[in-house]
Amino acid sequence: MKQGRSLADVGSELERQRMARKDFIADTRNLEMTTNQDGTSLSLYLEDEPQSFAVSELAHQQMASRLQIPYRYYQKMRQEEAPLLDENVNTWFTRIPEKRMLRVMDGKVRAFLSDRYRRLDHLELCSAVLPVVKDMKGAEIESCEVTESHLYLKVINKKLKAEVSVGDVVQAGFVISNSEVGLGSLKVEPLIYRLVCKNGLIVKDYAQKRYHVGRQVESEESAYEIYSDETLAQDDKAFFMKVQDTVRCAVDEAKFLLTVDKMRAAMNIPLEHDPVKSVELLADKFMLNQNERGDVLRQLFMGRDNSQYGLVNAITAASQITESYERATELERIGGEILAMAVPRKLLPMHEAESSIKNVTPIRRSLRA
Repeated sequence: MKQGRSLADVGSELERQRMARKDFIADTRNLEMTTNQDGTSLSLYLEDEPQSFAVSELAHQQMASRLQIPYRYYQKMRQEEAPLLDENVNTWFTRIPEKRMLRVMDGKVRAFLSDRYRRLDHLELCSAVLPVVKDMKGAEIESCEVTESHLYLKVINKKLKAEVSVGDVVQAGFVISNSEVGLGSLKVEPLIYRLVCKNGLIVKDYAQKRYHVGRQVESEESAYEIYSDETLAQDDKAFFMKVQDTVRCAVDEAKFLLTVDKMRAAMNIPLEHDPVKSVELLADKFMLNQNERGDVLRQLFMGRDNSQYGLVNAITAASQITESYERATELERIGGEILAMAVPRKLLPMHEAESSIKNVTPIRRSLRA
């Protein structure tokens, strides 16, 4: 599992972001894009006083998508004919007006979103879930990070463990992830942590999601700032209480043991092709870049395990090498998908599936204790 920052450092960064962020609701007729040699700026008119912000790459993508401008053409205009891009964007801002939410931080528009977007911000999320994690016996935050687009908290419960084979011990856990910029829901996903190599495997099948969809903001103003203390509204308190309940039940013994059973079964399923061909097929399916292909192949050779289990471990081991924490987490998810494809639940021995379900209640009680 790739290591990010310490929890204290993540907390400090979230506090800094709280002070540096601003959110606006604006009629697109009050927006104006300007592009020059220094880059693109988006001007927002508040009471006839313009405020200009730089535009992030993600915000460019979101504006192109919303205005139905193909992104390759959008980029071509941006690079070769900037006045044409400005004319296109500003024309459609005026021709088809609507209210949008602009999320700004450090003087840059980081997201261009619907005015119904519910702001479930990282700091509020941490305030809700960290006390729950602290109360879980045996639970520890193994890794955490905040990137430009996501917050990640990876939690391991050291009291819930099993052996895939003799000496190959895995522990149960979960990943909490959230995006403030419209790149996905708030998720709580089961995690398997392999002690022998410290690899992480994310089991997407059992993920719980909470979506960033709220009520439309009602106001007659054409453009105005919305403030952070609005997150203290009663409906958001109720929402985060549901998130807390989801986290409390995130470590489920039955689902954990079913995944362990799949890992055991995968050990006895040989790769259909030689290692090089197997990695090529994997890379094509999941769009791995050249460096990732090489890393997975090296890890597969080093592991000397030409089974489906070996392939899963190769890609989760490769996740520790990649520079991007974001991409490392995605590779951990891909590892979970490969396991699910290799060993469908219907192929598990019936007695193993049944034994996995018997002890779920005692585990949940111990986690709440």
